Amino acid sequence: MDEARKGHITDAMRVVAEKEHRSCEFIREGVAAGRIAIPANYKHTSLSPWGVGEGLRTKVNVNLGISADIANVADEHKKIDIALNYGAEAIMDLSNCGKTHAFRSQLVARSTAMIGTVPMYDAVGYLEKDLAHITADDFLRVIRAHAEDGVDFMTIHAGVNRRALHSFMNTSRELNIVSRGGSLIFAWMQATGNENPFYEHYDELLDILHEYDVTISLGDSLRPGCIDDASDASQIAELVELGKLTQRAWDRGVQVIIEGPGHMAIDEIPANMKLEKRLCHNAPFYVLGPLVTDIAPGYDHITSAIGGAIAAAHGADFLCYVTPAEHLRLPDVSDVKEGVIAAKIAAHAGDIAKGVPGARTPDTQMARARRVLNWEEMFRIAIDPVKPREYFESAPPSIEGTCTMCGDMCAVRTVNMALEALENSLDSSKRNKDC
Repeated sequence: MDEARKGHITDAMRVVAEKEHRSCEFIREGVAAGRIAIPANYKHTSLSPWGVGEGLRTKVNVNLGISADIANVADEHKKIDIALNYGAEAIMDLSNCGKTHAFRSQLVARSTAMIGTVPMYDAVGYLEKDLAHITADDFLRVIRAHAEDGVDFMTIHAGVNRRALHSFMNTSRELNIVSRGGSLIFAWMQATGNENPFYEHYDELLDILHEYDVTISLGDSLRPGCIDDASDASQIAELVELGKLTQRAWDRGVQVIIEGPGHMAIDEIPANMKLEKRLCHNAPFYVLGPLVTDIAPGYDHITSAIGGAIAAAHGADFLCYVTPAEHLRLPDVSDVKEGVIAAKIAAHAGDIAKGVPGARTPDTQMARARRVLNWEEMFRIAIDPVKPREYFESAPPSIEGTCTMCGDMCAVRTVNMALEALENSLDSSKRNKDC
């Protein structure tokens, strides 16, 4: 952000401009104004920079990491491979038990995607203290440790201060607080009687992030955890605080991303996207879903993709994937694949709707491949090239070039044959006329 404001175009800006089919000046202006963030810790040397924000393709984040019940590091590396192979632009390590430094360092070393973390999750294990005995200085130590490891963006729950909690305590919610980081901050504040340490010591926190060029992703502790809680006073009160914190971060040269809901009925999504952009000065918006219904456990990658597509079409810049395992268990490798593909579909659909440069190009290519029944080209263009090939090859058609859905009644084949016959007839007539 400092360089952008000086009028300088950095290498990272050039890379993003090329990826996005935008001019370098478009990217520089967006970064300088805070409308675009390029999370890129200078210690993350394997990173291929990505831009998040206005006028750019909607990005997708994959969550992974070990838990106390399942701590299989080998499986987490398989999830990393899935995330990178299917085009996720960001990976968040949400490991929440034991010493996480080794895995985080391996992730940063091998990942071309942006890496994010939630230092609050790591605080108890890293510091080996009970939550109530952790001090503000302790929390800042953890943030510095993550920055030292090369993390590009960090979720910091700084907005859930006493003012926001006053709204929460006076709002009758169905599901209270569902944010893991938000619940820990709430419990710490209740146990100690102190103000949110990330809010109280926000300037010191920003100094650390600025030193390593880490982007702050302002966490939404009071996001709705069910559709009945969406757009309530708690959520909006925190969003107001996040808008103020955004400006303070920009004043110190720190890039900002705003995190948002959550669970939300379809009809509320467009207004929420506009409200965030208004209150948070057009900072990039990062949403979890939103999940548009609460009654589809096992299928929440679908409920979130529906909401994510609508959110992206109305201004969301960054989608956090949701897997079929949401609300049920730690996702396995197959869950991660289903989640990232669903989120990529949602992001792409949103990009088409908001006219992002180049968004329609692969769809046009797919239409042209289907017109000539070029199956290999269809598989190549597909978001997931593996599954369609497996489906197609699992049921070989009796008529070459078709599939078993329509066979000799294939509409594309029928029209192609009719047009070919017409063309041959016209050629024949022309030859006879010439003779």
